Amino acid sequence: MKSLPLFTSLLLLATPALAAPAKPNILMIAVDDLNDWVGAFGGHPQAKTPHLDRLAQTSMVFRNASCPGPVCGPSRSALLSGFRPSATGAYGNQQNMLQSKLVQTHATLPEYFSKHGYRTISRGKIFHKHDTGAGMDHGHWAYDVWEDAKGGGGQKPETVYSRNKGIIAGRKIENAKFMVGGGTEFSWGATAQGKEVTVDYRTAKWFEQQLQENHDKPFFMIAGISKPHLPWFVPQEYYDLYDLETLKVPEFRLDDLDDIVDAQGKKKFKPSEDFLWVQEYGLQKRAVQAYLAATSYADACIGVMLDALKKSKHADNTLVIVWGDHGWHLGEKLRYRKATLWKESTQLPLLVSLPGMKSRQDCSRNVNLLDLYPSLIELCGLPAKQLDGRSFKPLLENPTVPWTPTVTTLGKGNHSVISEQWHYIVYDDGTEELYDLVKDPLEWNNLVRVKSPELGQARTHLRSFLPKNEVDGLPKSTGEKDRGAIDMSLKATRNLATLK
Repeated sequence: MKSLPLFTSLLLLATPALAAPAKPNILMIAVDDLNDWVGAFGGHPQAKTPHLDRLAQTSMVFRNASCPGPVCGPSRSALLSGFRPSATGAYGNQQNMLQSKLVQTHATLPEYFSKHGYRTISRGKIFHKHDTGAGMDHGHWAYDVWEDAKGGGGQKPETVYSRNKGIIAGRKIENAKFMVGGGTEFSWGATAQGKEVTVDYRTAKWFEQQLQENHDKPFFMIAGISKPHLPWFVPQEYYDLYDLETLKVPEFRLDDLDDIVDAQGKKKFKPSEDFLWVQEYGLQKRAVQAYLAATSYADACIGVMLDALKKSKHADNTLVIVWGDHGWHLGEKLRYRKATLWKESTQLPLLVSLPGMKSRQDCSRNVNLLDLYPSLIELCGLPAKQLDGRSFKPLLENPTVPWTPTVTTLGKGNHSVISEQWHYIVYDDGTEELYDLVKDPLEWNNLVRVKSPELGQARTHLRSFLPKNEVDGLPKSTGEKDRGAIDMSLKATRNLATLK
């Protein structure tokens, strides 16, 4: 006898008098650069995220979820394509997964749901943007309905901090240090206007309207929230939630990187420019406050959508998923931002709330965002598909079943393999790291050069999960700078009838 989809089983258990519909709706919310500084995950003891915490009370809380790649583009490309970076060659933000032969022949996650009877609806950042030369690719081609996310809010000049511009509390510093490099501007402050004009709040209100409507098909709504991605400009009310005097900041050791050396004994890493700037001007509490403020703002926007769903006719038949695309450093390992293979960058929050869930459950198994695609198609009863991820449906039924370590990739030849106890890292030059996460959760002591049978076995076991084959990186796209015009020709290149 064919088993019922898990959501159906839960709904029948919760409301036995009701007949469960054939397919659930899905509301999936992606949060850019969100680490585990969420109340329900305990990453920061003072984080104020009441809406995510409320969702966690009726969710499976995946406490050890990892990203496929610790940068926006590779992580999202892997989640949405179902194939790891080492299979597509989408290793960096400038590599468009549409150039991959795998992606050219396979339906992405939203396309697969469109192909099988869902109406897919999106606004906000889900795919990483690229300039095709003919306009911008925002991933708009993957949906039935796509809305460009716009908003603003300006800046209160006196509140601005910017490393790249040498500004402290709105004042330009003479002979400012550490202004060069680092990608997106490392800056923060309060917006000049309220949340009503900001991009994420507008996205949330747009989905509020979508959730009030009748839908003739099951829907798959995918909302992209841009904060806490840099720059951290959010309304002052969210800064006011965090008192600087009592604010706690992450621990770090100035010698933390000394035990990570290559074959010649040379130290592989040094403190980042962001870290040096923060230390030079005594801004660690300011930076932590800004990140937490941006996270609380994102939580408020998520709350708009969760409240709208709760009030809607779709509440009892909608699966809700919230994920961050990777982690974020705030001083740990002597750096800020992402793009490392340490735990702060590879780990992320993942909440899965199925119809009928009445209480919180926690799962400590090592899942990956790569697992979302196969998990969703199994949960919704869609035809199975060969993908690189593994459906975590068994963990939703029993969060303690045995599981395997998971992999994060940062460019060809650079990988993290993590289990509940051990974290192994290897780089393309042969440099290695090994941490015992039970004894050393902050990853301060690299054990890879320590000789012991236990450590040798752990290293060998984790290495067995490294990718067996790695393709070369895709060509870099024309660029990421948004030129405004959308490349509408891309939709015609994606024929759902022929995509696998």
